[in-house]
Amino acid sequence: MAVHAHPDDESSKGAATTARYAAEGHDVLVVTLTGGERGDILNPAMDRPGILENIAEVRREEMANAAAALGVSQTWLGFVDSGLPEGDPLPPLPDGSFATVPLDEAAEALVRVVRDFRPHVMITYDEHGGYPHPDHIRCHEVSVAAYEQSGDPDAFPGTGEPWTVSKLYYTHGFIRDRMVRFSDEFERHGQESPFKEWLDKWDPSSGDLMGRVTTQITCGDFFTHRDDALRAHATQIDPNGVFFAVPLEWQQRLWPTEEFELAQTRVTTSIPETDLFTGIEE
Repeated sequence: MAVHAHPDDESSKGAATTARYAAEGHDVLVVTLTGGERGDILNPAMDRPGILENIAEVRREEMANAAAALGVSQTWLGFVDSGLPEGDPLPPLPDGSFATVPLDEAAEALVRVVRDFRPHVMITYDEHGGYPHPDHIRCHEVSVAAYEQSGDPDAFPGTGEPWTVSKLYYTHGFIRDRMVRFSDEFERHGQESPFKEWLDKWDPSSGDLMGRVTTQITCGDFFTHRDDALRAHATQIDPNGVFFAVPLEWQQRLWPTEEFELAQTRVTTSIPETDLFTGIEE
């Protein structure tokens, strides 16, 4: 089970891994906590009449197409996108939006899905949300709460038979070493790296997420599925943007893995891992 804040997050964070496991015959469920109703149109080609006015419906259709591209099942938790607040000071979040909903209320909704689907592994974001969007941070909090309480028979009565999830992972995508490797390849080909500005601003004292990675999943053969899923989110993903800046062959040759952090486990495993199911009996 991969738990994500908005439609499109499942395609930009751990997507090739979920596609690989689905292709290998595992049941894979993406849980989308909000509808992305407050998302902007980030692809200029989709900035046309009728799209923004019907963004919720458009994004539901995009999500269905992305799930099909990945070969996974998908369900909605039904909360409303909080939007990304901007300004100084930041404005309050909209009343009733996901990040303002009491934690127990959101956790109960996710526990219900966990107890119905009965996953052995859950994937979500770390305590920083991957980036500081309020819905991403709340997604982390809700996912951890559901992991910890779904197996407790006294927690949330009436939401199904208790189910204990074996392992909880955080997905990590902003790996500096990966960006450096791609940048070096651009330079070898006499091209300017699209990551140059990002790397120039990098503060080495801030550390690198690679130091938190415990698990690398080889999934280069499924990068095409990931890219098809990204393109399915046409309002959010510009096909001429940075997601597609690095040639597929370079990615598969230079960095054919996706990175995860084993945050909690109830089974015995050995670090580093190359399989999310290590330690789980069949």
